[in-house]
Amino acid sequence: MNNENVLMQKIRHIAEAARQRGGRALVVGGFVRDQMLGHSPKDADIEVYGIESSDLRQMLDGFGRVNCVGESFQVYKLSWRERKVRHELDISLPRYDRKISRGHRGFEVQGNPFATTEEAARRRDFTINAMMLDPLTDELIDHFGGREDLQRHLLRVVDEHHFAEDSLRVLRAMQFCARFELKVEPTSVDICRGVDLSDLPPERLWGEWEKLLTKADRPSLGLRAGQELGIYEKLFPCLETAMQRHGAPMCETIDRAAALKVLLPEYPRRITLMLAAIGAFLSRPEREMLLQSLGIFTMEGYDVRRKVLVLSGERKRARDWFAQRETIEDKEFRFLAARLEPKLVYLLARARGDDAAADWFWENARRLGVPEKAPDPLLQGRHLLELGLSPGPRMGKTINAVYLRQLEEGFTELDAALAIARGLIEEGA
Repeated sequence: MNNENVLMQKIRHIAEAARQRGGRALVVGGFVRDQMLGHSPKDADIEVYGIESSDLRQMLDGFGRVNCVGESFQVYKLSWRERKVRHELDISLPRYDRKISRGHRGFEVQGNPFATTEEAARRRDFTINAMMLDPLTDELIDHFGGREDLQRHLLRVVDEHHFAEDSLRVLRAMQFCARFELKVEPTSVDICRGVDLSDLPPERLWGEWEKLLTKADRPSLGLRAGQELGIYEKLFPCLETAMQRHGAPMCETIDRAAALKVLLPEYPRRITLMLAAIGAFLSRPEREMLLQSLGIFTMEGYDVRRKVLVLSGERKRARDWFAQRETIEDKEFRFLAARLEPKLVYLLARARGDDAAADWFWENARRLGVPEKAPDPLLQGRHLLELGLSPGPRMGKTINAVYLRQLEEGFTELDAALAIARGLIEEGA
């Protein structure tokens, strides 16, 4: 049984339990949208009408482990294991949100089990997320025309007043356009452009950018939407300038990078490639400004920030070397690999459309055994101790000097490294 079927089975059991208590449980938001798009939803949100919070909690206790996410929010996370797989559902009462202060946390949120479905749907961001599904009858409840908007590939704001209360929704519009290949309808564009975005911290901004860069087949649609919605002129002026000057090649590059990122199994390297596809059209100070705005540093032990800066700076490396291929020496590949994985250079060159240069570059990197990284240093500290060198700064300098010779000459035997080390020790270097 796949994840979607497991979720639906549990959802129907919950809905039946709610019905027996005189209430009604509806699947809401992204699950409904994704099903209508033919996708396989991995999680789901349920709103339960007509049941008080205490009764809802008691009911849910019979279905698995329940964790309450803030009593005032009236949101419960139900988790359980089935066939050694952990599953989770978010279950809540219909909520009433009221903006009480500036900032993304400045909301007063109260559950209201006796709200109508239209009142609950009105607080959602876009019509495509305001649809509800009755899991017992398969009835679609669509007060604001979300199904028609999906069919027309339109992104439309549900309610102007509620929408503007959460400025992050403007960034969400950008990534929705990319992921679901939508166009923001004109009135909604005007609404988005009128929202103040200055209260959004880097981690919130990056949450939406991450989805755009990792979940979209055509992230260029999100890039163009960001410009149309006035996001860049408010938050990322360097992107506004880049889109005006290099919009077409920038969009082509990021779409090709999105298709190529599957060749990088590690998440941090995928992020590095995608950010470098944008950074290739920015100056060094602009890249640093963008990464700072998004709060990009180290991810899973991988220095994404530094790698993006280096890779963006090497954006023409494969093309330039290909043009000079008769004079490029093998050592150049090894020295490059010591700074940056050649595979990233190759993929960025492919993303930029330099296919012939990229293929030549990749063939040579593989021939030299450095497609993923530079050769490991042959000489280690223990070898120097065996040669009689005492621990200290001289040991590190000797190891570095030998490694530079290893990269330059390309030898692969320890004996060659030891011979060079003996010579340096004898010279007193």
